[in-house]
Amino acid sequence: MKKKKLYNRVNGEILKQQLLESYEPRTTLSFYQYANIGNPTLFRDHIYNTWDKLKIFGRIYVAHEGINAQISVPTPNLEHFKMMLNDIDFLKNVRLNIAIEDDGKSFYKLKIKVRNKIVADGIEDPNFDVTNKGKHVDANEFNQLAENPNTIIIDMRNHYESEVGHFENAWCPDVETFRESLPIIVDELKEKKDKNVLMYCTGGIRCEKASAYMKHNGFKNVFQLDGGIIEYARTVQQDGLENKFLGKNFVFDERMGEKIGEDVIAKCHQCGSPCDTHTNCANDACHILFIQCVKCAKNYNQCCSKKCSDFAQLPKEQQKTLRKTVEFNGTKFGKGRYKAHRKDHQLE
Repeated sequence: MKKKKLYNRVNGEILKQQLLESYEPRTTLSFYQYANIGNPTLFRDHIYNTWDKLKIFGRIYVAHEGINAQISVPTPNLEHFKMMLNDIDFLKNVRLNIAIEDDGKSFYKLKIKVRNKIVADGIEDPNFDVTNKGKHVDANEFNQLAENPNTIIIDMRNHYESEVGHFENAWCPDVETFRESLPIIVDELKEKKDKNVLMYCTGGIRCEKASAYMKHNGFKNVFQLDGGIIEYARTVQQDGLENKFLGKNFVFDERMGEKIGEDVIAKCHQCGSPCDTHTNCANDACHILFIQCVKCAKNYNQCCSKKCSDFAQLPKEQQKTLRKTVEFNGTKFGKGRYKAHRKDHQLE
Protein backbone atom coordinates (compact mmCIF):
# COMPACT_ATOMS: atom_id res chain seq x y z
CA MET A 1 0.00 0.00 0.00
CA LYS A 2 1.38 3.40 -1.01
CA LYS A 3 2.15 5.65 1.93
CA LYS A 4 0.06 8.81 2.16
CA LYS A 5 2.12 11.95 1.71
CA LEU A 6 1.80 14.36 4.60
CA TYR A 7 1.69 17.90 3.29
CA ASN A 8 -0.80 20.63 2.48
CA ARG A 9 -2.58 20.32 -0.88
CA VAL A 10 -4.50 23.61 -0.91
CA ASN A 11 -3.24 26.57 -2.94
CA GLY A 12 -1.19 28.94 -0.78
CA GLU A 13 -3.00 32.09 -1.90
CA ILE A 14 -6.32 30.56 -0.91
CA LEU A 15 -4.93 29.66 2.52
CA LYS A 16 -3.57 33.19 3.00
CA GLN A 17 -6.95 34.68 2.19
CA GLN A 18 -8.72 32.29 4.55
CA LEU A 19 -6.34 33.29 7.33
CA LEU A 20 -6.83 37.02 6.70
CA GLU A 21 -10.60 36.59 6.87
CA SER A 22 -10.51 34.41 9.99
CA TYR A 23 -11.35 35.76 13.45
CA GLU A 24 -9.94 32.71 15.24
CA PRO A 25 -7.45 33.82 17.93
CA ARG A 26 -4.01 32.34 17.35
CA THR A 27 -0.75 32.49 19.31
CA THR A 28 2.58 32.75 17.49
CA LEU A 29 5.53 31.09 19.20
CA SER A 30 8.87 29.47 18.49
CA PHE A 31 11.04 26.85 20.13
CA TYR A 32 14.04 24.68 19.43
CA GLN A 33 15.85 21.78 21.02
CA TYR A 34 19.11 20.11 20.17
CA ALA A 35 18.70 16.36 20.63
CA ASN A 36 19.63 13.03 19.09
CA ILE A 37 16.73 12.06 16.81
CA GLY A 38 17.40 8.60 15.39
CA ASN A 39 14.82 8.71 12.59
CA PRO A 40 13.99 12.33 11.66
CA THR A 41 11.58 11.29 8.89
CA LEU A 42 9.52 9.11 11.22
CA PHE A 43 9.50 11.86 13.84
CA ARG A 44 8.51 14.42 11.21
CA ASP A 45 5.52 12.34 10.10
CA HIS A 46 4.42 11.79 13.70
CA ILE A 47 4.34 15.47 14.60
CA TYR A 48 2.75 16.41 11.27
CA ASN A 49 -0.17 14.06 11.97
CA THR A 50 -0.70 15.30 15.52
CA TRP A 51 -0.11 19.02 14.91
CA ASP A 52 -2.25 19.11 11.78
CA LYS A 53 -5.23 17.90 13.84
CA LEU A 54 -4.75 20.90 16.15
CA LYS A 55 -4.77 23.27 13.14
CA ILE A 56 -1.20 24.35 13.81
CA PHE A 57 0.50 26.40 11.08
CA GLY A 58 4.19 27.17 10.76
CA ARG A 59 7.64 26.27 9.48
CA ILE A 60 9.45 23.43 11.23
CA TYR A 61 12.81 21.81 10.53
CA VAL A 62 13.71 18.38 11.87
CA ALA A 63 17.16 16.77 11.73
CA HIS A 64 19.27 14.20 13.55
CA GLU A 65 20.50 17.08 15.75
CA GLY A 66 17.04 18.25 16.88
CA ILE A 67 14.07 20.45 15.98
CA ASN A 68 13.57 24.12 15.14
CA ALA A 69 9.99 25.40 15.01
CA GLN A 70 8.23 28.71 14.33
CA ILE A 71 4.50 28.14 14.55
CA SER A 72 1.04 29.58 15.09
CA VAL A 73 -1.38 27.69 17.37
CA PRO A 74 -5.12 28.32 17.79
CA THR A 75 -5.15 29.89 21.24
CA PRO A 76 -7.83 27.48 22.61
CA ASN A 77 -5.53 24.57 21.62
CA LEU A 78 -2.39 26.00 23.22
CA GLU A 79 -2.55 24.05 26.49
CA HIS A 80 -3.28 20.82 24.63
CA PHE A 81 -0.27 21.51 22.41
CA LYS A 82 1.96 22.03 25.46
CA MET A 83 0.79 18.69 26.88
CA MET A 84 1.66 16.99 23.58
CA LEU A 85 5.16 18.46 23.70
CA ASN A 86 5.62 17.22 27.26
CA ASP A 87 4.78 13.70 26.08
CA ILE A 88 7.96 13.79 23.97
CA ASP A 89 10.93 13.17 26.29
CA PHE A 90 13.41 15.62 24.79
CA LEU A 91 10.74 18.35 24.45
CA LYS A 92 9.41 18.14 28.00
CA ASN A 93 9.27 21.67 29.48
CA VAL A 94 11.00 23.12 26.40
CA ARG A 95 11.08 26.92 26.37
CA LEU A 96 8.33 28.45 24.23
CA ASN A 97 9.14 31.94 22.98
CA ILE A 98 5.81 33.74 22.67
CA ALA A 99 5.66 36.52 20.05
CA ILE A 100 5.55 40.12 21.30
CA GLU A 101 3.46 41.67 18.51
CA ASP A 102 0.98 39.11 17.25
CA ASP A 103 -2.20 39.41 15.22
CA GLY A 104 -2.46 35.67 14.62
CA LYS A 105 -1.59 36.04 10.94
CA SER A 106 2.03 34.87 11.07
CA PHE A 107 1.65 31.54 9.23
CA TYR A 108 -1.08 30.15 6.99
CA LYS A 109 -0.11 26.47 6.55
CA LEU A 110 1.85 23.68 8.22
CA LYS A 111 5.21 22.89 6.66
CA ILE A 112 7.58 20.38 8.30
CA LYS A 113 10.83 19.53 6.52
CA VAL A 114 13.62 17.07 7.25
CA ARG A 115 17.03 18.73 6.96
CA ASN A 116 20.63 17.66 7.46
CA LYS A 117 20.83 20.19 10.30
CA ILE A 118 18.29 22.44 11.99
CA VAL A 119 20.80 25.29 11.61
CA ALA A 120 23.17 25.12 8.62
CA ASP A 121 26.61 25.83 10.08
CA GLY A 122 29.27 24.55 7.68
CA ILE A 123 31.00 22.77 10.58
CA GLU A 124 32.64 19.52 9.45
CA ASP A 125 34.76 18.80 12.53
CA PRO A 126 33.55 15.43 13.96
CA ASN A 127 34.82 16.46 17.41
CA PHE A 128 32.52 19.47 17.62
CA ASP A 129 30.03 19.04 20.48
CA VAL A 130 26.98 21.29 20.16
CA THR A 131 25.92 20.46 23.74
CA ASN A 132 29.11 22.03 25.19
CA LYS A 133 27.47 25.45 25.02
CA GLY A 134 28.04 28.80 26.64
CA LYS A 135 26.38 29.93 29.85
CA HIS A 136 22.77 31.05 29.49
CA VAL A 137 22.01 34.51 30.92
CA ASP A 138 18.66 36.19 31.44
CA ALA A 139 17.77 39.78 30.54
CA ASN A 140 19.07 41.24 33.80
CA GLU A 141 22.37 39.34 33.59
CA PHE A 142 22.68 40.32 29.93
CA ASN A 143 22.34 44.00 30.82
CA GLN A 144 24.99 43.68 33.54
CA LEU A 145 27.44 41.90 31.23
CA ALA A 146 26.75 44.44 28.48
CA GLU A 147 27.96 47.23 30.77
CA ASN A 148 31.22 45.40 31.55
CA PRO A 149 34.08 46.95 29.49
CA ASN A 150 35.59 43.47 29.16
CA THR A 151 32.53 42.23 27.22
CA ILE A 152 32.15 41.90 23.47
CA ILE A 153 28.51 41.69 22.36
CA ILE A 154 27.97 39.76 19.13
CA ASP A 155 24.82 39.70 17.01
CA MET A 156 24.60 36.17 15.54
CA ARG A 157 21.96 37.12 12.99
CA ASN A 158 22.28 38.17 9.36
CA HIS A 159 22.86 41.77 8.24
CA TYR A 160 19.27 42.34 7.08
CA GLU A 161 18.06 41.37 10.56
CA SER A 162 20.48 43.55 12.52
CA GLU A 163 19.91 46.49 10.15
CA VAL A 164 16.43 47.10 11.61
CA GLY A 165 17.33 46.30 15.22
CA HIS A 166 20.23 45.32 17.48
CA PHE A 167 21.58 45.76 20.99
CA GLU A 168 23.56 48.84 21.96
CA ASN A 169 27.29 48.52 21.19
CA ALA A 170 26.82 45.13 19.50
CA TRP A 171 29.11 43.93 16.75
CA CYS A 172 26.87 43.01 13.80
CA PRO A 173 28.93 41.03 11.26
CA ASP A 174 28.11 41.90 7.65
CA VAL A 175 26.98 38.42 6.62
CA GLU A 176 24.02 36.86 4.83
CA THR A 177 24.12 33.43 6.50
CA PHE A 178 24.88 31.97 9.90
CA ARG A 179 27.48 29.56 8.50
CA GLU A 180 29.31 32.54 7.00
CA SER A 181 29.54 34.29 10.36
CA LEU A 182 31.22 31.56 12.45
CA PRO A 183 34.75 31.57 10.92
CA ILE A 184 34.67 35.37 10.62
CA ILE A 185 33.92 35.82 14.33
CA VAL A 186 36.49 33.28 15.49
CA ASP A 187 39.18 34.87 13.31
CA GLU A 188 38.31 38.43 14.34
CA LEU A 189 38.47 37.59 18.06
CA LYS A 190 41.37 35.11 18.03
CA GLU A 191 43.56 37.52 20.03
CA LYS A 192 40.76 38.33 22.52
CA LYS A 193 40.05 34.96 24.09
CA ASP A 194 40.23 36.50 27.57
CA LYS A 195 37.17 38.69 26.87
CA ASN A 196 33.58 37.97 27.82
CA VAL A 197 31.87 36.90 24.60
CA LEU A 198 28.17 37.71 24.89
CA MET A 199 26.08 36.33 22.01
CA TYR A 200 22.45 36.78 21.03
CA CYS A 201 20.02 35.96 18.22
CA THR A 202 16.24 35.91 17.66
CA GLY A 203 15.21 32.99 19.86
CA GLY A 204 18.46 31.39 20.98
CA ILE A 205 19.01 28.57 18.49
CA ARG A 206 21.84 30.17 16.51
CA CYS A 207 23.82 31.54 19.45
CA GLU A 208 23.47 28.21 21.27
CA LYS A 209 25.41 26.51 18.48
CA ALA A 210 27.69 29.54 18.05
CA SER A 211 28.57 29.59 21.75
CA ALA A 212 29.53 25.91 21.57
CA TYR A 213 31.66 26.68 18.51
CA MET A 214 33.44 29.48 20.35
CA LYS A 215 34.24 27.15 23.25
CA HIS A 216 35.39 24.53 20.73
CA ASN A 217 37.86 27.14 19.48
CA GLY A 218 39.31 27.92 22.90
CA PHE A 219 37.15 30.79 24.18
CA LYS A 220 36.48 30.38 27.90
CA ASN A 221 34.05 33.12 28.94
CA VAL A 222 31.18 32.54 26.54
CA PHE A 223 27.62 33.62 27.29
CA GLN A 224 24.35 33.52 25.35
CA LEU A 225 21.07 35.36 25.86
CA ASP A 226 18.58 32.79 27.09
CA GLY A 227 15.51 32.78 24.84
CA GLY A 228 17.06 35.37 22.55
CA ILE A 229 15.62 38.79 21.74
CA ILE A 230 12.05 37.48 22.03
CA GLU A 231 12.42 36.44 25.67
CA TYR A 232 14.54 39.50 26.47
CA ALA A 233 11.77 41.82 25.24
CA ARG A 234 9.13 39.96 27.25
CA THR A 235 11.22 40.02 30.44
CA VAL A 236 12.18 43.68 30.10
CA GLN A 237 8.54 44.64 29.70
CA GLN A 238 7.37 42.36 32.51
CA ASP A 239 10.07 43.30 35.06
CA GLY A 240 10.54 46.95 34.16
CA LEU A 241 14.21 46.53 33.22
CA GLU A 242 16.23 48.89 31.05
CA ASN A 243 15.74 48.00 27.39
CA LYS A 244 19.12 47.93 25.63
CA PHE A 245 17.67 46.76 22.32
CA LEU A 246 17.37 49.39 19.61
CA GLY A 247 14.68 49.11 16.94
CA LYS A 248 12.73 46.14 15.63
CA ASN A 249 13.26 42.40 15.93
CA PHE A 250 13.19 40.75 12.49
CA VAL A 251 11.09 37.55 12.43
CA PHE A 252 10.83 34.87 9.75
CA ASP A 253 7.10 34.83 9.15
CA GLU A 254 4.45 36.92 7.42
CA ARG A 255 4.94 39.75 9.97
CA MET A 256 8.68 40.17 9.16
CA GLY A 257 9.22 42.07 12.39
CA GLU A 258 7.99 43.00 15.85
CA LYS A 259 8.75 46.27 17.60
CA ILE A 260 10.82 46.09 20.78
CA GLY A 261 11.03 49.85 21.25
CA GLU A 262 9.71 52.98 19.56
CA ASP A 263 12.99 53.91 17.86
CA VAL A 264 13.46 53.35 14.11
CA ILE A 265 17.15 52.84 13.31
CA ALA A 266 16.91 51.78 9.65
CA LYS A 267 16.15 53.72 6.47
CA CYS A 268 14.06 53.12 3.38
CA HIS A 269 16.36 51.65 0.72
CA GLN A 270 14.76 53.87 -1.90
CA CYS A 271 14.38 57.35 -0.45
CA GLY A 272 16.46 57.17 2.74
CA SER A 273 13.66 58.21 5.10
CA PRO A 274 13.40 56.50 8.52
CA CYS A 275 11.76 53.12 7.97
CA ASP A 276 12.15 49.55 9.22
CA THR A 277 9.50 47.73 7.18
CA HIS A 278 10.84 44.78 5.22
CA THR A 279 9.10 43.57 2.08
CA ASN A 280 9.86 41.42 -0.95
CA CYS A 281 9.94 42.98 -4.41
CA ALA A 282 6.55 42.45 -6.09
CA ASN A 283 8.36 41.42 -9.27
CA ASP A 284 8.54 37.65 -8.75
CA ALA A 285 11.55 37.45 -11.06
CA CYS A 286 13.45 39.56 -8.52
CA HIS A 287 11.71 39.06 -5.14
CA ILE A 288 14.63 40.62 -3.25
CA LEU A 289 14.10 41.42 0.42
CA PHE A 290 14.47 45.14 1.11
CA ILE A 291 13.20 48.00 3.27
CA GLN A 292 10.50 50.21 1.77
CA CYS A 293 8.39 53.06 3.15
CA VAL A 294 4.71 53.59 2.35
CA LYS A 295 5.42 56.43 -0.09
CA CYS A 296 7.96 54.43 -2.09
CA ALA A 297 5.71 51.36 -2.07
CA LYS A 298 3.13 53.50 -3.88
CA ASN A 299 5.64 55.12 -6.25
CA TYR A 300 7.26 51.81 -7.23
CA ASN A 301 4.18 49.57 -7.07
CA GLN A 302 5.79 47.66 -4.18
CA CYS A 303 8.87 46.91 -6.29
CA CYS A 304 12.54 47.60 -5.54
CA SER A 305 13.14 49.68 -8.68
CA LYS A 306 11.46 51.29 -11.68
CA LYS A 307 12.82 48.47 -13.82
CA CYS A 308 11.07 45.86 -11.68
CA SER A 309 7.93 47.98 -11.46
CA ASP A 310 7.69 48.26 -15.25
CA PHE A 311 8.38 44.55 -15.70
CA ALA A 312 5.75 43.49 -13.14
CA GLN A 313 3.07 45.34 -15.11
CA LEU A 314 3.77 43.42 -18.35
CA PRO A 315 1.46 40.53 -19.38
CA LYS A 316 2.41 37.29 -17.61
CA GLU A 317 3.34 35.50 -20.84
CA GLN A 318 5.69 38.33 -21.81
CA GLN A 319 7.25 38.26 -18.36
CA LYS A 320 7.81 34.52 -18.68
CA THR A 321 9.66 34.97 -21.98
CA LEU A 322 11.78 37.92 -20.82
CA ARG A 323 12.83 36.31 -17.53
CA LYS A 324 15.27 34.14 -19.47
CA THR A 325 17.29 37.12 -20.68
CA VAL A 326 16.66 40.03 -18.28
CA GLU A 327 18.76 40.46 -15.14
CA PHE A 328 17.01 42.02 -12.14
CA ASN A 329 18.26 43.71 -9.00
CA GLY A 330 17.62 40.65 -6.91
CA THR A 331 20.16 38.70 -8.97
CA LYS A 332 22.83 41.40 -8.67
CA PHE A 333 22.60 42.52 -5.05
CA GLY A 334 22.72 40.63 -1.77
CA LYS A 335 19.56 40.30 0.28
CA GLY A 336 18.69 43.60 1.90
CA ARG A 337 21.69 45.44 0.45
CA TYR A 338 20.01 47.02 -2.54
CA LYS A 339 19.99 50.81 -2.26
CA ALA A 340 17.51 52.01 -4.87
CA HIS A 341 17.69 55.63 -3.71
CA ARG A 342 20.90 55.89 -5.75
CA LYS A 343 19.82 57.56 -8.99
CA ASP A 344 21.66 55.15 -11.25
CA HIS A 345 19.71 52.26 -9.73
CA GLN A 346 16.41 54.08 -9.61
CA LEU A 347 16.39 54.40 -13.37
CA GLU A 348 17.13 50.74 -14.07
